[in-house]
Amino acid sequence: MDTPALIEAILADIQRALGQVDPAQVNDICAAITAANRVFIAGKGRSGLQMRAFAMRLMHLGLSAHVVDDVTTPAIGRGDLLLIGSSSGRTGSLLRYIDTARATGATMMAFTGNRESPIAEAAQSIVYIPATNFKAGQHAGADSILVMGSLFEHCLGLLCDLIIIRLKAALGIEESAMNARHANLE
Repeated sequence: MDTPALIEAILADIQRALGQVDPAQVNDICAAITAANRVFIAGKGRSGLQMRAFAMRLMHLGLSAHVVDDVTTPAIGRGDLLLIGSSSGRTGSLLRYIDTARATGATMMAFTGNRESPIAEAAQSIVYIPATNFKAGQHAGADSILVMGSLFEHCLGLLCDLIIIRLKAALGIEESAMNARHANLE
């Protein structure tokens, strides 16, 4: 397949998956983020990379956002939100984070490709991304041309950007305010 055909196939896969995301689930995540004292972001592997980028954008909005496992991340507690990104919904370390969040009274939500996973079952709310889940051996929706479950990560990144756009508008944040929070120790 040549480059233009591959681009077309990739975009079709993303559009097909994102077109099946429930807008009410996205609304729940937006509401939880704005209601939280602090947002704790967690994910592993490629999903974790997307979630780290999301935490950075939340900080650019002026929200208190922390990446779990960073050395400067404070203790989670009541009034906080733990937001996990996990395609399989079964990653062991993420399940341990849920136990801690529960014990402290924090709210827990997730982006996942597996509605019947332990993470999905533990979450107060999820955003289900119907993308091929190669680790769990599941094929939600049509198989993607993207390799090794990458469709989930691409859709996760775009959904996180969508949420940032919605929060920016809802909170009345100007782009200049976001730019002022951009790192200057580069």
